[in-house]
Amino acid sequence: MRSKPNSEAMADLYRSDPALALDVINAILEDGDQAELLSVLRQLAQAFGGVQAVAEQAHLNPTQLYRTLSPQGNPALSSLTAILKAMGLQLAVRPLATSCSA
Repeated sequence: MRSKPNSEAMADLYRSDPALALDVINAILEDGDQAELLSVLRQLAQAFGGVQAVAEQAHLNPTQLYRTLSPQGNPALSSLTAILKAMGLQLAVRPLATSCSA
């Protein structure tokens, strides 16, 4: 039996459990690890039909999307929001958790 590469296995997992994908993305955003975020977004693109399909929905050039989601990618906010929207997601801002000192 041939095993799947990690990225394919994760794409399958995210496809079958979208809530897990949200949890992973939110945890990465809390940590601020851009390389890890881009890696997960590449896996999600696979889960949502591949980079070509996501690029089409996001109105981006597929080559541009490959570069944007590469380990050296540095997506503009407009590209990031378009990519997320194509996957049915959006960025959100929430207050930092603060400890009560009462």
